[in-house]
Order: sequence, then C-alpha cells, then structure tokens
Amino acid sequence: MLIKPVITRSDMIQCALCKDAPCSKACPAMDPARALLGIWFDNQDVAAMELPDKNPCAECDAPCETACVNCGNVPVKRLMTDLYEKVRPAAEIAIPKDEKRLEADLCGMPLENPFLLSSSVVASTYDMCARAFEAGWAGACFKTICSLDIHEASPRFSAIKGDNGSIIGFKNIEQLSDHSVAENMEIFRRLKKDYPSKFILASIMGQNEAEWESLAKLCEENGADAVELNFSCPNMQEDGLGSDIGQVPELVERFTRAAKRSSSIPVLAKLTPNVATMSPAAEAALQGGADGIAAINTIKSIVGVSPYTYVSAPAVKGKSAVGGYSGNAVKPIALRFIAEIGQNPALRGMHISGMGGIETWRDALEFILMGAGSVQITTAVMQYGYRIIDELKAGLNYYLAQMGVPSVKDIIGAGLDTLSDSTDVLERDTVLFPMFDLERCNGCGRCVISCNDGGHQAIRFEDRRPKLDGRKCVGCHLCRLVCPKDAIIAGKKRISFPVGVNR
Repeated sequence: MLIKPVITRSDMIQCALCKDAPCSKACPAMDPARALLGIWFDNQDVAAMELPDKNPCAECDAPCETACVNCGNVPVKRLMTDLYEKVRPAAEIAIPKDEKRLEADLCGMPLENPFLLSSSVVASTYDMCARAFEAGWAGACFKTICSLDIHEASPRFSAIKGDNGSIIGFKNIEQLSDHSVAENMEIFRRLKKDYPSKFILASIMGQNEAEWESLAKLCEENGADAVELNFSCPNMQEDGLGSDIGQVPELVERFTRAAKRSSSIPVLAKLTPNVATMSPAAEAALQGGADGIAAINTIKSIVGVSPYTYVSAPAVKGKSAVGGYSGNAVKPIALRFIAEIGQNPALRGMHISGMGGIETWRDALEFILMGAGSVQITTAVMQYGYRIIDELKAGLNYYLAQMGVPSVKDIIGAGLDTLSDSTDVLERDTVLFPMFDLERCNGCGRCVISCNDGGHQAIRFEDRRPKLDGRKCVGCHLCRLVCPKDAIIAGKKRISFPVGVNR
C-alpha cells in the first residue's frame, strides 16, 4: 500500500460503481463490487484480504461480467484474480482488528474517526445525517443555517469529468439551508437524541453581530457540539456575506467575537480560499476567540462556456454566474492553505478542520500530514455516496497499523517540516534519472513525444521501446507523469555536478 499499487482505477475505468451491483448479485462466492470499491478508493490490500480464503474465480465462467451494466467491459474476473495472486501475497500485515487508531478529536471533543460530512447538501436533513451516521461517519457539519429567505436556481451544478465519466472538478451555485432556523434546531435535537456519540458541527451565517450571536447560542442550546462560522460561501446574492467577510480580517474578528460571546462550545472560522494568503483572516479569527479554523470552502470559478450559446454552466434561462469550484481538482490548493495555517506560529494549537478535494484515505492523510486534525468531505459523497466511509476508515486504519503509528493524532502536521514556501531550499546539483519498466511498457511512445516537444529530447524510440539518453536527461520526470501504464519509475542512478555548474 505504501508503494505504487498493482491495480489502479485505470484497470477498471469502465466500472460504474453500481448501487446494488449486478456483478455481486451474479457471483455465488463473494462480493466483487465491494472489492472494486476498494480498488477505486486506493484500498487494494484490504480489498484483497477481505475476499474468501480460496480464489473461486479459477473455474468460474464469470457471470459477474455477463451481468455488468457496462456489457461486460469491466474485467471483474481478472481484477479479482489479481487481488488474490498479486496483491494479497504482498500485503505486509493483516487487517487491524479494531479502529482505535482512528480516534480523533475536534478542539478536545472526541471523534470516532477524523471523517465528517462538510456543510452542504450532503448534510442538510435529519434523514441524510442519520444515514451517514449509521454508515460510520463520525459527524456532520450541517448545511449553513441562516435567517435569509433562500431560493435556489435550477440547475445549480456543473462539472468537469475525466475519461471514465467521474467528476474531476465540480461547480455549484448553491447557497444555504432553505429550512427555517426553527426546523433546523428540531433536526439538531433529534440527531443528538438518536445519535449522542456523533459530532454535530453547526454551520451558521448571520447578517450582523446580533444574528451571529443569537444563532451560535441557539445551536448550542439545541445540541450542537461546536459551531462553524461561514465566512466563505462564494454564492451569496447579498453583498457583505460569505466570502465577502472572509476577505476582510476585521470582519472575521468582529463576527467571531460575536459568536463567542453567546456560546461556550468550540467555534471554528471557515475561511475563504479566494485570497492571496489565509493567515491574516485566520489570525483575526484567533483574536476574536476562535478555537479552530476550517478550510477551504469552494473557489470562485467559471466552468463550461458553451460554444453555441456562449453561456457558462450551469446555464439558468440563458444566464450563469461565477460559482464555487470543488472536487479533487482543488486538493493541491486546499493543501497549500492548510499548510500555511499549520506552519503559522501565531496559530499554533488551533484545531484545523481540512477539506477540499478529499476522495480517498490517501487524500485525507495528506491533509492530516499538513496539520488537519479532522477532515470534511462533500463532493466525493455527492458522487459516490455515504458508503465511501468504509474505504476511508479501512484504508487509513491499515496505513497507520502498517506504519506502526498508534494514533492518527500522532501524525498531525508531520509533513510540515519538509515544506517550504520558497524553492530556494531545494538542492539543485544532482539529476535523478527515470527508469523504464519494459514489462509494463506497451510501446505507445507517449514519453518520447512529451520529452521531445515538452522536455529535453532525452528519450529515443527504438523498436517501439524507449531508450534514455543520459547526456540530455535533466531528471524532470515529465515522462513518468504522462506514461499511461505507470511503466516509468524513479531510478537509483543519480548524477552529481559541481556547485555552480548549470546543465
């Protein structure tokens, strides 16, 4: 699991990750759909070891593939066999017997695991939160509560998709909860009564100090464990709300102080990424009494301008609007802001609840290594459902056990010391050559094209096999990134040059 996986998403690109998957209904011996989810969410080791002890596929005529909704285009039998023959023998440890390693906290308050639903449509009703809690989520940040009269546009979502149809980047022009404050308070009371061990994080937005104060107090009185102040929604109709606040540190401090005046539970400030740096707003939140920071909210964006109507998506009766961008595409930006907060000595000790593009346990791990003590997820749930919590928990738990880490809390911020906001710290006097795995190479020549036209002309093509010219290679590793078969790895050969010599 710590090295490049034997099986990846590209091996099952046609898989629809079905509800009540026909492949599992057709298989008399195991649950291939469960294993396919494990592969998709980068959890191959656990998927392999959860299969029956004996491989039933050897003598099977693959009814799973016949039943597949994509007309048998998913090689289920081969994938299950690879789990048995390639992944399972290489697994370093058994599946952990419990999930104690995952126990976390939010501002000192216990969490079963670090995984929360983030404030959005995925946590907007009693039924939705209840089903998520039953599935195994530690808690939910409920969709932002306000006194505004919310009317949403239709449609209000658009997306950029990958080759297999999965969402890479997601745009929304959705606003806040369309339930009344009283209705939402009733939901909190029911959730806390029925699920007392689950964490309720109440997202709120006020129009003035009095509203920030009163909403925070109401949430506490009705069962919320903590409050998240929405200083970051990019989709508000009215000026002076959402991200308009998050861009002005003085307003962040003022409204944070208002919320803290009326509540004794922890208060997190959810900050906007639509700024050059997040530290000024984060420090202002601390000055206002915030116990933690939540980041990031969605990024202002334009997606999918039609070449026929000239209107961007989602189009609403011939008009569109700048909206919030989320999904896996924003993860690098989110991690940059989480690291900025994590490295700021003025903010040391503040809880960071990280979000922005988390799909797999590895994504969540990256946020934790950059300083997040909890993580929140929306877009992946919208696409794949609450069921992904099984893969998130199993994958992170397995990793921690494999690494000998007794608690997820022990690695919060563990990656910050290796990170600098300046490239001046990087060593520049050696070249690490790439190495070709000719058994995996399919001879497509993509590496040659990219090196010739986007690199340093350091790869020759002979008999449909790549050959490296070490005299020209500068070790940029563009070839590794474009290879569709993951047949190029970092080699062991490193060439050093005298200080000051520029190749």
